[in-house]
Amino acid sequence: MPSPQSLEGFRAPADPGQAETIEELVERLRLLKIWAGDPSYEWIKDRVNAAWTAAGRPAGELAGKTIVADCFRLGRRRLNTDLVTAIVQALHPDVGYVTQWRQALQVVTGRAQAAAQVRVRDSLPPVLAGFTGRVAELAEAHRALHDREDDAAAVVSITGMAGVGKTELAVHLGDRLARQQKFDRIFFVNLRGFHPDAAQPPANPAAVLEGFLRLLGVPGQQIPHSLPARAAAYRSRLAGTRVLIVLDNAADEAQVQSLLPQTAGCLTLITSRRSLTDLKDATHLKIEVFSAEEAKAFLARSTPQTPIGRDPAAAGRIVLRCGRLPLALGLVIGHIRTKPGWTLTDHADRLDQRHRDRRMDTEMELAFDLSYRHQPAGRQRLLRLAALHPGDDMDAYAVAALTGGSLDVAESDLRRLHDDHLMQQSIPGRYSFHDLVRAYATGVGADEDAPSERRSALTRLFDHYLATTAAAMNTLHPVEMQRWPQVSSPVTATPDLTAFGAAVAWLDTERPTLVAVAAYTAGHGWLTHTIRLANILFRYLNGGYPADALIVHGHAREAAHHCGDVAAQAHALTSLGATHLQLSNYGPAAEDLQQAVELFRQVGDHSGLARALCNLGHVETWMGRYQPATDHFVEAMALGRQTNDPRVHARALINLGGLEARLGQFEAAVDHHAAALALCRETGDRASEATALQSLGHAEVRLGQYGSAAVHLREALVHYRHFGSRSGEAWTLNVLGLAHTRLQQHAQAIEYHQRALAIFQETADRDSEASAINGLGEAAYAAGRIATALAHHSAAYALCLEADIPKEQARAHLGIGHVHRNLVNPTRARWHYERALAIYTELGTFEADRVRADLAAIDTDHPAADG
Repeated sequence: MPSPQSLEGFRAPADPGQAETIEELVERLRLLKIWAGDPSYEWIKDRVNAAWTAAGRPAGELAGKTIVADCFRLGRRRLNTDLVTAIVQALHPDVGYVTQWRQALQVVTGRAQAAAQVRVRDSLPPVLAGFTGRVAELAEAHRALHDREDDAAAVVSITGMAGVGKTELAVHLGDRLARQQKFDRIFFVNLRGFHPDAAQPPANPAAVLEGFLRLLGVPGQQIPHSLPARAAAYRSRLAGTRVLIVLDNAADEAQVQSLLPQTAGCLTLITSRRSLTDLKDATHLKIEVFSAEEAKAFLARSTPQTPIGRDPAAAGRIVLRCGRLPLALGLVIGHIRTKPGWTLTDHADRLDQRHRDRRMDTEMELAFDLSYRHQPAGRQRLLRLAALHPGDDMDAYAVAALTGGSLDVAESDLRRLHDDHLMQQSIPGRYSFHDLVRAYATGVGADEDAPSERRSALTRLFDHYLATTAAAMNTLHPVEMQRWPQVSSPVTATPDLTAFGAAVAWLDTERPTLVAVAAYTAGHGWLTHTIRLANILFRYLNGGYPADALIVHGHAREAAHHCGDVAAQAHALTSLGATHLQLSNYGPAAEDLQQAVELFRQVGDHSGLARALCNLGHVETWMGRYQPATDHFVEAMALGRQTNDPRVHARALINLGGLEARLGQFEAAVDHHAAALALCRETGDRASEATALQSLGHAEVRLGQYGSAAVHLREALVHYRHFGSRSGEAWTLNVLGLAHTRLQQHAQAIEYHQRALAIFQETADRDSEASAINGLGEAAYAAGRIATALAHHSAAYALCLEADIPKEQARAHLGIGHVHRNLVNPTRARWHYERALAIYTELGTFEADRVRADLAAIDTDHPAADG
């Protein structure tokens, strides 16, 4: 290996402490590799594994070459801290330098995970009652919007100091515009540009776009990974619509650039403490504190029943003491409303006295302290404890858990704190803090509450979320209850989630909070909470939230590692592997699942082992390794029988049947799917029953058993619609279309494929969309509509090229080949058949033999066509 000194320009190893993002850390890791002589990944892997083996790490947890190389890949969304640290040690085994990397990894990965947590909304927050002033700013905004071309996109940035009322102005302006002109959609997001807690960095634009795309109907598994691709998908979805987007509390221009729709008819309002001058086409409004007249008008309008008293200048003194800052004035007004017997003079005198006695440094600090100190002791405590909440907002149940009190008291106190401007109401029933108020409450809490009291409050909160999550999941997936860890009953009130819709709504609302809780508990000593929460949430997150799943299960794996809980590590690795599989990240999926299999064997957990083997079998199937996949499914079935767990047995049967169908072994597939269906009905596993019915019907269609296929497919359709599974419904419709094409019922086939296609396009499922379009082409061809068939297959081919969908691309080639063969164009038919054959052969699927037969038929029909 070359000496480091021989590499000009790399006299010292890269400094990880300067990295702000995961991307920058990876860049520095690549530089370190070059500095160390640019050794091969194989060499690095061997050094890492030698060190781990010497430290007692079992063989099942050693690193593979692929996963080592993946650590150096740009565009990663997370890093394995243990592995990267080991790589650094292999490249430069200086203890101090390795420690620098470990610290940098903890800081940057923690910041990246926190930045990925953001809540987007499809409505504006409530308009501030008694909004006043800002006449000039509103007029300027209206003038700019009126002067733009009717079909142009518009951006208005509202900047100013903290507490000056930027958000209130944006919400008021947005509400006024929404009443004047109809918007198709409204989006609102707090970008958290200046959160007082360093553990809550500005929101990642990619995470914001994920939230917007979900609101636009894109399922999680279809959302692109990269920021540019997400921005493109977002803008494509907005085309032809009128949308109002409020980007509140932006850190800088870079954070908002990819969030701008650049779409005709859309309006974006941005608030920030920084001047966003690089947004060249935006209208820039810089707002200052109220003028003296505006401040007095705001005070008078908000306190109409309060007499002036002996000093006619009392209002002016209050305004002066508040520095004419809207947030400070709002806090003082909240205090004034609680003192019905006081005059404005009394309040002005009190402000002057508190300023002298407490020597407050700023008007804001004075207003905070005044508003806080007049609250009763219980409400003060609630405010301090609520500031500990790791999420962006909370409901009364969470606050009751923090205080250990009743729900009624929590609801009442939250309303009073909102009336007094100490808390904000983002949507009815959910409360949040202004950044400055949270910072104040956190500081007071550190002074007034013992660390043990704050830890007890957070423990109650995390117990509450754990128990309520378990209640919701019990409603949605009751047959899974026995697999979940035990959860104690909470000591405070929880919502009633026994209804299916209520359980889904609660999980959807609290999902960002639950991810934040998983991160916080993992990093602050509640490790078993992290592990149990991840385990219980798996099925929900697996239903379309892969980015959140990677964060939650990643934290669970780290927590289990620190606890020394090998079984919990294996479960977390299995969940991570299943998530990577969902994202088509087959390399990382295989690594995680192989480790999980080894760990489950080590601890003798047969149920967990079966789950890991089924997922690993899926990975092997998609990678074209069919014999290992078969072996995994067969072993999982045996484990299901051994542990007397029919659910495990059933899922393994479904997986094995799916593999057999992929290989053209339809009789065996039907047998296995039928057996799985019987087990699902026996256990009451409705979700797996729907999958078994759909898979069985598909295999029966392939065998020509159309009567029984129709019965099973229609039953699957009922189940999927009950669960609200649009994807399952669409796939079932698509198979029904295939069945009717085989039955020569062309009109019905086309109708089914069109209905499936509409759902696939609605959910942005590109693979399935291509399948439905090819289905339409096959139905049209069977009906003798040759030109229409060619158009459909050509459209499917173009989509497959764009989205890299090889199997449907081969199917499109085959369909186009049939069209050209029908048109007596054997040269072009052969060209398409040969390309279909190459893809099917590479995939190892049964369709290759059918294409060979088509090629042979061309040679028979046109022996000299290509001579």
